[in-house]
Amino acid sequence: MSAIPAGMDRRELEAVVAPFGQSRTLPSAAYTSEETLAWEVENVLRKTWVCVGRFDELLGPGQIRAIDLAGESVLLARDAEDRLTAFYNVCRHRGHELAPVGDAIDARLIRCPYHSWSYRYDGTLRAAPTFTQTPGFDMSEWPLSPVRAAVYGGWVWVDLSGEAPGIEAHFGNLGEILAPYEPERLRTAASHEYVVKANWKAIIENYNECYHCTSIHPELCEVTPVDSGRDHQPTGMWLGGTMELKDFAVTMSLDGSSKGVNFRNLPEGDDRIVWYLTVTPNLLLSLHPDYVMTHRIIPLGPDETWIECAWLWPPEAFEPEGFDPSYAVDFWDITNRQDWSACEAVQRGVSSSGYRPGPLSSWEGTVYQFLAWTANLYLGNGFVVPVAPERHRVGSDPAH
Repeated sequence: MSAIPAGMDRRELEAVVAPFGQSRTLPSAAYTSEETLAWEVENVLRKTWVCVGRFDELLGPGQIRAIDLAGESVLLARDAEDRLTAFYNVCRHRGHELAPVGDAIDARLIRCPYHSWSYRYDGTLRAAPTFTQTPGFDMSEWPLSPVRAAVYGGWVWVDLSGEAPGIEAHFGNLGEILAPYEPERLRTAASHEYVVKANWKAIIENYNECYHCTSIHPELCEVTPVDSGRDHQPTGMWLGGTMELKDFAVTMSLDGSSKGVNFRNLPEGDDRIVWYLTVTPNLLLSLHPDYVMTHRIIPLGPDETWIECAWLWPPEAFEPEGFDPSYAVDFWDITNRQDWSACEAVQRGVSSSGYRPGPLSSWEGTVYQFLAWTANLYLGNGFVVPVAPERHRVGSDPAH
């Protein structure tokens, strides 16, 4: 881990990791500085597992696809047996890119368009015109440069460093929470893209608390008690907890009704809760009794973030003719836009010379975890998710 980002004050960062109830929020430079974002790209996005999308949506069997990840072009390949491999998008001959970043391409081989060097899906060199007839040329010495990739829960994850703990360790006990929702079998029914004029961390902070809900989310407050639920203690690189549904509501929608079907393996009582989870650094998971909503977050600049919001259902939901996902999509599109407006106002505020790091309320324990995770990275303490503080919400039951 490199030195503290330029413009950061160690004392301010140490205040962020102080015990919950005494801590402060991040300094302005964490949200506004180009140098800080460059540090995060190098020390966060290139040093841990990053979600790049759904496996089945990125590419089909016998396809390749080039993606941009933290400024690196990565080539994904899926063979006929559904095995995923990944490589730097660079030919071993003269460095030409193997495929343009964009849509998936049907391809029997990975072929460089410059001089026709071709590679198998495992990265080994298959043909190199004229070289293969050159005495002493060893094909085995020129494979593509591999990139570490994994499929977990139906999502593709890439670790540019090759040194992060295994993907199972990254998820830790979150795997137990996800299991009843069988995320690997979910199908996307709708997705929206947003560009928000706010720092990527401000968006994640906003997601992890409902202290603001009564102020800006009237529709959400109709279907969930904002003082309900509990935080969960993570063992991997994630954080989050639950909120409950009001008695009349069966899911999060404008009228509390569902047009889908509940997940088939939900434990008793889990049909009355919604999980709000952050898998660091860039995937938000909202697990409802009948659908899963995700936000995949990519910083475009210190004050601009691209967000892909997707809504996924189990296959059974699509069986009735005319299944319509709008009951969930419309509700969350309204809620998303309310959040984006708030996050953009926060961005303007933290950019002011009058901004000073502030305190956290007892309703913001999960925000504390995320801020402390971030500050620990800046301080060189590595990827550490702090213990979840006990939630001190009115009417909440920590033992629930």
